[in-house]
Amino acid sequence: MDIAVWDTYVNRTDGLLMHFDILVSTELQDSDQILEYANQFLASKELDVENVEIRKCQFCHIERATDETVRAIEEKGFDIIEFENCD
Repeated sequence: MDIAVWDTYVNRTDGLLMHFDILVSTELQDSDQILEYANQFLASKELDVENVEIRKCQFCHIERATDETVRAIEEKGFDIIEFENCD
């Protein structure tokens, strides 16, 4: 499965900037659905946030998914890679 990476930044109310990637099938192009996935992830973190900014990465960031990511996408439609301030 090829995946598209949506680079996501969220301003937390404590002043920190969260950074994570949302991984989805390349067939999914609906930014509203991607935003819903971001909100699901944020709800699971129980953090206070101000806004979410999503930018789809360029073609160079589309690659073959790992088995773990494929399972997550098949089960819930997306996977997450956490980078900064996601705790």
